[in-house]
Amino acid sequence: MTDRSDSNPRSAAGVEALLPPETARACEAAGTAKAARDAVSLAVLGVLAGAFIAFGALFMTVVVTGSGDLPWGVARLLAGLAFSLGLILVIAGGAELFTGDCLMIVAAASRRITVAALLRAWGLVYAGNVIGAVATAALVFLAGQHGFAGGAVGRTALSVAAAKAALPTVQLFFLAVLCNVLVCLAVWMALGARSTAGKVLVIVPPVAAFVAAGFEHSIANLYFLPYGLAIKEWAGPGFWAAIGQTAADYPALTVAGALHNVAVATVGNLIGGSLMVGAVYWFVYLRRRS
Repeated sequence: MTDRSDSNPRSAAGVEALLPPETARACEAAGTAKAARDAVSLAVLGVLAGAFIAFGALFMTVVVTGSGDLPWGVARLLAGLAFSLGLILVIAGGAELFTGDCLMIVAAASRRITVAALLRAWGLVYAGNVIGAVATAALVFLAGQHGFAGGAVGRTALSVAAAKAALPTVQLFFLAVLCNVLVCLAVWMALGARSTAGKVLVIVPPVAAFVAAGFEHSIANLYFLPYGLAIKEWAGPGFWAAIGQTAADYPALTVAGALHNVAVATVGNLIGGSLMVGAVYWFVYLRRRS
């Protein structure tokens, strides 16, 4: 096995991560490579990322079920730690996530890719994310997971989805902006990490923070909301009897409410990630070279 430190003086000196200017160049190169991928590859990698984020959302739903006796902040922290599985799978597995790919703005600002190429990549990845997240929600519903723990898991999923569908537009927008600031910071730091373990370590805290804080992630919501809607519409009478509720107890959880949430959260995520992280780092580290 080749010792990489022999050819990298920074590694030999014990530096285990790229410095911020080097991370900026790595981000630029990554964005250029993403834009050069063929449409099928981008879409399929997008499907994988949507499914991976859905797995993180599923894990979070199970973890917070029955956590009502814990202090609210502790329960939210546990939710965030569980949800970080999603972005870990995306980064370590090499999938393409729209919210993380907002950092492709760095390559566009450096004129390494065109605006058309940027929009093409975003569109293909987003479409793939939608398919992956919604399909995973359908599979989880068909698996009957909402009936676990005497229906408690399904009740948690309904509560999460209903709360998201009820968010007013302005609040939802800013929650989404803040969310993708943290997501893109996690992706940015992962670009600078040299090992899988290092990437995991830098991903978990920002992701746990945004979930604990109640921020809104558009791709995660493409799992939470369809899953909640599926339970509301198609769960059997035994489920409702088990949790002592009816579908009428969730009036805010509608298709219109779900579409509103995803649309506004997508715009907020795009602004938070591309302008408040990617564009800022490009301005600081790459604008003179460009």
